[in-house]
Amino acid sequence: MAETQLTDNDFTVSGEPYALFSQWLDDAGKSEPNDPNAVALATVDTDGMPDVRMVLLKGFDPQGFVFYTNYESAKGQEILSTMKAALCFHWKSLRRQVRVRGLVEKVSDAEADEYFASRPRGSRIGAWASAQSRPLESRFALEKSVAEYTARYAIGEIPRPPHWSGFRIKPVAIEFWHDRPFRLHDRVRFEADGGDWKKTRLYP
Repeated sequence: MAETQLTDNDFTVSGEPYALFSQWLDDAGKSEPNDPNAVALATVDTDGMPDVRMVLLKGFDPQGFVFYTNYESAKGQEILSTMKAALCFHWKSLRRQVRVRGLVEKVSDAEADEYFASRPRGSRIGAWASAQSRPLESRFALEKSVAEYTARYAIGEIPRPPHWSGFRIKPVAIEFWHDRPFRLHDRVRFEADGGDWKKTRLYP
């Protein structure tokens, strides 16, 4: 039987994670049928019970990974209580995965205002109308709330709700995974080490 040949993918020789993540996200934008920026966000509640849901990444740079939400939602409250979170990107079309773990900080008001202003008008109304994660008596109650805020902000700009803003996850570790035959996958982990990154190749 021929011996399995293991050769490095290009990503395993990368020296830092952000340019590599940017390339993978660009690749996903060309191959994923929907929302290449969708990511699973993991948090824990005050009892230490884990929770996970999908959100949309709205920005990233060497300072971290940014998404926006209602701070009064379950995820908002869980993050505010710990200021820690994890992300998992999975692009099935590419057979790739990226995991991020880190500390969290709030984005600035200026960042939140700029992004909120860029959203479709209906989404801005929805941010006011939805008491996210709290019990809803009926669909009609939600539609009524939407109608009320639509009337309130019928003319002019819609201000950003005080409870709606963004979080930036500042990574302590970023791991890249790529599917390989016979489950002999490629895995590379970058860990924050002062102002540098410590890179480790992992067994699959």
